[in-house]
Amino acid sequence: MYIKHSEFHKTQRIGWLRAAVLGANDGIVSTASLLIGVAAAQASHSQMIVTGVAGLVAGSMSMAAGEYVSVGSQKDSERADIDRERKELAADSEHEHEELAAIYAKRGLDKTLARQVAVQLMAKDALGAHVRDELGISETITVKPLQAALTSAATFAAGAALPLIPAVFSPPSMRVAVIAASSLFFLSTLGGIAAYTGGASVVAGAGRVTLWGAVAMGVTAAIGSLLHVSVG
Repeated sequence: MYIKHSEFHKTQRIGWLRAAVLGANDGIVSTASLLIGVAAAQASHSQMIVTGVAGLVAGSMSMAAGEYVSVGSQKDSERADIDRERKELAADSEHEHEELAAIYAKRGLDKTLARQVAVQLMAKDALGAHVRDELGISETITVKPLQAALTSAATFAAGAALPLIPAVFSPPSMRVAVIAASSLFFLSTLGGIAAYTGGASVVAGAGRVTLWGAVAMGVTAAIGSLLHVSVG
């Protein structure tokens, strides 16, 4: 009796999870760093907020465009490989049978069984068998450019809004400290959630994004202070 396979694996989340984490992380880090750099340069409160909002909008559009182009290029490569495989199947089916059988034999099946498996799978869906087992492309991990672009833009905007909120309400004397502390908290939380969702170490995930976020903010704060001194 055939039993439907209904298990859910972490890799099924990889497409949207990657885009979401990158978008939100970049939104927090870039906007917080921008705000801190401008604040360190002694910009006015209104100038700082305008700069932050401009960074949010520009960053969201940049993330969407960059992700769409990047993932779209990967999608084009997948299609080219699939088209080439389709032509090879049409030109020399016997060689493709042997090629698939060799893949299964390399994975541990004896040669006779590997050949039988290759024949049966190709009889049902020859192209699908080669796409999955030779090219390593499956429905689970196949790329979706529009989904990645929209996810990146939305999560970048959401991430960028997090440092903006404390920037609006914090007093001038504490705005750098408040923005930095709240942003590092958000980064740590995001890294932990992303790691948990992907089945990785929560501590490692949180620590990684927090460390690099702190470095980015420290560098921009130093540059902002130097610009204030030199320009002012």
